[in-house]
Amino acid sequence: MDKKKILVVDDELEFLEMLSMRLEANDYQVVTSLDGQEALDKARKEKPDLIILDLMLPKIDGYKVCRMLKFDEEYKNIPVILFTARTQESDIQLGREAGADAYLTKPFEPDILLAKIAGLLKK
Repeated sequence: MDKKKILVVDDELEFLEMLSMRLEANDYQVVTSLDGQEALDKARKEKPDLIILDLMLPKIDGYKVCRMLKFDEEYKNIPVILFTARTQESDIQLGREAGADAYLTKPFEPDILLAKIAGLLKK
């Protein structure tokens, strides 16, 4: 069976590498991006099965990246998990409005993230 491809977007390289290793250890193929524009480009080129997206990104923020993908017929069905240190209810509401499928906060429990990924990929 083919590995599911996950695009992980975060501007903190150490976090990106740690999360990539965790996902690869759980049999996912990982593609990474350090900023919003690169994330959009990679999402369109790679067509990942799921996107884990930070909000605070250089060039284009995570809300805009999510919105641009979710309002595009070709990419709207790719599940997006917003993954951020922002915990305000207003941030979560903005994530819903942008079309995010889930909103998880950092620091995180790896098992919760993996369960959320598995659930979204089964839809």
